[in-house]
Amino acid sequence: MSVLSVPTPAYLAEDEFAMFGRSVGRFLDQHASAETVAQWRESGIVPRGAWEEAGKAGLLGLSTPVDHGGVGGDFRHEVVLMREIGLRGIEGWDLTLHNAIITPYIQAFGSEEQKARWLPRMATGEVISAIAMTEPGAGSDLQGVRTTARRDGDTYVINGSKTFITNGQNADLILVVAKTDPAAGSRGISLFLVDTADAPGFERGRNLDKIGRSMADTSELFFNDVRVPAGNLLGPVEGQGFVQLMEKLPQERLIIAVQCMAAIEYALGITLDYVKQRRAFGKPIIEFQNTQFKLAELKTEATIARIFVDHCIGLHLEGRLDSSTASMAKYWISDLHCKVVDECLQLHGGYGYMNEYPIAQAYKDARVNRIYGGTNEIMKLLIARTL
Repeated sequence: MSVLSVPTPAYLAEDEFAMFGRSVGRFLDQHASAETVAQWRESGIVPRGAWEEAGKAGLLGLSTPVDHGGVGGDFRHEVVLMREIGLRGIEGWDLTLHNAIITPYIQAFGSEEQKARWLPRMATGEVISAIAMTEPGAGSDLQGVRTTARRDGDTYVINGSKTFITNGQNADLILVVAKTDPAAGSRGISLFLVDTADAPGFERGRNLDKIGRSMADTSELFFNDVRVPAGNLLGPVEGQGFVQLMEKLPQERLIIAVQCMAAIEYALGITLDYVKQRRAFGKPIIEFQNTQFKLAELKTEATIARIFVDHCIGLHLEGRLDSSTASMAKYWISDLHCKVVDECLQLHGGYGYMNEYPIAQAYKDARVNRIYGGTNEIMKLLIARTL
């Protein structure tokens, strides 16, 4: 239950979405309880069995067409899933990356053979996916990637390294960004589907040790003369990768905003519970004017953010969300997320700094949202181009 008094947008008003939300909630309460999530954080990875359970419950392939093994829903179902995960403070089980970031590339640009091979198994959890954009020397500047894919007969030979790759340890399928023509700039970028079970020369590096999102397996990946069939090129011709990325990145950035919004509501909820129970100077700290004013400010800003996010989702459903507006949502909501969690931790006093309190984990998990999906500084550059 959200702490904000924001009406449900019209596009989510059908009973179907409320019912689906309750179903997702029951699944998460059973399969991703606080005790289970703590174990995942300790081990640094979500076990494959959990992915398979999510597949059985119909939480994978939500917006994949039924004829490709999916549920046949749309982005609204993905939003419900994101919110249910975020409202429970579960950061690092990247179902949404799998469902709503990687799958759409295959649906939009893949051949019928690629769709038939991968989408049904992605929907069951048999195949876990990742997208490999970032490199040690190339982050937000995708034109700076140095990984290459050289055509050799009926194969491509991929060489290079990637880092900070979410789902990197679990991934069976990796969507790799590579240069097929290094001299052509953005026109020389292509995307490839790499089957990790059939890729001699492919190596996974270590599961990276992060500040937060500790149950997310974030990895280094190495491609050393990895040969993939020419048919693994995403799209009919080389050089379309940058265009494909630019088409799909607004949805990725909106997703980050949606996830941050749910995390804001989670942080406010657990903080309200805390200040009502915690006593100082003989009374609950919610009764102090400073506490009331601070929470009033945070609730106001969170309400503004929620209305904006709901508006952006509506634009996206209508096919009208442009890159600039998606960038606004990504940067501003992720900035606000960090601010809200920091203020909420402060209201916990010294206990907020203790790892046993959920707000401490929320604080650690929040920070990366201002970095991945394109840094917030890059978002401002994209917005500035429209001035």
